[in-house]
Amino acid sequence: MLPIDLTGKRALVAGVADDAGYGFAIAKALAEAGAKVCVGTWPPALNIFENLLRRGKIDESRKLARGGMLEFERIYPLDAAFDTLEDAPEDIRTNKRYTERGDFSIAGLVESLKKDFGAKPLDILVHSLANGPEVKNPLLETSRKGYLAAVSVSAYSLVGLVRRLGPLMNRGGSVASLTYLASERVVPKYGGGMSSAKAALESDTRTLAYEAGRKWGIRVNTISAGPLASRAASAIGMIEEMVKYYSQNSPLTDELTAEEVGHTAAFLCSPLGSGITGTTIYVDKGYHAMGRTVPEASG
Repeated sequence: MLPIDLTGKRALVAGVADDAGYGFAIAKALAEAGAKVCVGTWPPALNIFENLLRRGKIDESRKLARGGMLEFERIYPLDAAFDTLEDAPEDIRTNKRYTERGDFSIAGLVESLKKDFGAKPLDILVHSLANGPEVKNPLLETSRKGYLAAVSVSAYSLVGLVRRLGPLMNRGGSVASLTYLASERVVPKYGGGMSSAKAALESDTRTLAYEAGRKWGIRVNTISAGPLASRAASAIGMIEEMVKYYSQNSPLTDELTAEEVGHTAAFLCSPLGSGITGTTIYVDKGYHAMGRTVPEASG
């Protein structure tokens, strides 16, 4: 038996605001394996997330198979579009949903982690962040501002997090992010520069694996997950259609679950994945291997 054992490890999952997405599923899988879990949440969503927890609205989702509940050691405000508080424009810094949370930048997160847990508090970093304000626009109709915003939050934020959190991670630590097949294939309606952002994320994964591996002895991988009908994904506007299409045209026809992605992340972040870095792992029921749609008679 080769158990995934993360006892004594601490993880930070950036990008959790409810119980419906891949970020939550990864956090839960890490906790199932014994890790202590902190999360970083976008400030405008933080009140809602805290209320869900306080009122027990997601208690059922938090139940662990080994008994007990998924508990978060800390919930930090995080807007990874900003490396420092000074980078945030005044209208953000003076927004009530932000001001009440203190320093919500990546630098602020670093200081909070050091204050709460010491100089080397982390073993695992999960990047579950993406935002494309013009995701419904075809690339030809995407503004420069919208394109750069998508790349900033969905790709460069990984660089920013690894750059500042790498020194806080113990040697042998692991970084994992989430990407999508639109990085290498055309997915109509997945616009606003998001396909470019995912391509950048995968390229940066390889470079960061080399640089962070040599500098701090940590691994960096990304998971190319199939579509999931989460609340966040509903912004794309065609998520149910995508889920159905994958089911009809993948080697495995059952719909992908968030738990399957969570389990893969737990493996990658565990000692069992110690030889894997700089890699894109596909968790999409095999859809990425297909070269055409399945003929109707095959269904």
